[in-house]
Amino acid sequence: MAASAVGDQLFTVVLSWVAVGLLGTAAGYLSALQAAATLATALLAGHWADRIEHRRLMVAADLVRAAALLGLVATWMARGDPTVASLIGCVLVLAAGQALFRPALQAILPALVADTALLPATNALLDTTERIARLLGPGLVGVASAVLPLVHFVTLDAATFVVSAAAVLAILRLRPAATAPVHRASMLTGVLHGFTAVRRHPLLGFMLGVTCVINGAWYAAFFLGLPLMIEQAGVTGPGGAGLAAYGLVISGYGSTNLLATLVVGSRGIARRPAWMIFGGNLFLGTGIVALGLSGLLLPAAWMLPCFIASAALGAIGGPMHDVTMATLRQTVLARADMAAAVRAFMVMNQVGTLVALLAAPVVFDATGVPQAVMLCGAAILCVSAAGFLRHGHAVD
Repeated sequence: MAASAVGDQLFTVVLSWVAVGLLGTAAGYLSALQAAATLATALLAGHWADRIEHRRLMVAADLVRAAALLGLVATWMARGDPTVASLIGCVLVLAAGQALFRPALQAILPALVADTALLPATNALLDTTERIARLLGPGLVGVASAVLPLVHFVTLDAATFVVSAAAVLAILRLRPAATAPVHRASMLTGVLHGFTAVRRHPLLGFMLGVTCVINGAWYAAFFLGLPLMIEQAGVTGPGGAGLAAYGLVISGYGSTNLLATLVVGSRGIARRPAWMIFGGNLFLGTGIVALGLSGLLLPAAWMLPCFIASAALGAIGGPMHDVTMATLRQTVLARADMAAAVRAFMVMNQVGTLVALLAAPVVFDATGVPQAVMLCGAAILCVSAAGFLRHGHAVD
């Protein structure tokens, strides 16, 4: 997972940069397509995916994504540049694979932990793989972009998916999988299953409704607004490249993301999960507002360090939200509902991303990029305030 997560970060940074170069502000539509593919897969494939043993599904998802990336590499090398069509095809496959892999991973986790009190630390341990990736992946782009062609960052990502699949296959050999149960529920029941399970819990139900705002604003700010601000202001990193500067900012995000994960994971199950969740949103929204202010008010020479500091501040909130939410789902929901519940949150995340990125090109052009980034942060701060007012008193 650590290898695959680093590869994902390499590809995410490169995809954002290449898409902005090819499409400008319309690059948001490519990310919107990715969100739509994840949304469709989470909604429609869950009924089928629950019939397959989770680890085997994870292996299949990894191998299919590796094949899609290698297809993009072949097209890129044959033509000298990636085509919009090849990027679209790759994004669709990667999104579908992620929508199958992540719920399967979350579903197997509670069965591996004998003591419920260890769930926060276990979630933090697995989250650490992604936090390390956010620290190392973009930093590798920043350092290696001067010597390694962009296309081979995609090659590296394909290789990491193969490594991930091999690891899960090795685990299957050590601990053979039980036969997966066959579910006879209708397609509609399968689609609604996760939503029904989550809405029974007040805090989880509230978060299911607002997670679209949080994820959409976060994605639009960091993966469209930030590269656009760097490109428009002419901010550069090592070797004089704008991509290197972008990689360093995302790496700064990853550094405090990792540290916060270690702290949150060591604290045990939160007595007031709402305080952790909405406190995390407060950090995230503040960091994004600071990111936009830096792009709006500062001279280009000061932007890079302030971008890094703002991203690092916002990143503190990620583990506070993510680890607490994962633990809450695992402790209040039935195990049979776990994969469906994770898919329900994925659906709402991707709805938010889809709406935000479809609107982003128009909003960014109308208001200016830094101002639009500040609006993204303000939206998250509003969610945090509403959450504190509605659920801050609860003890779960």
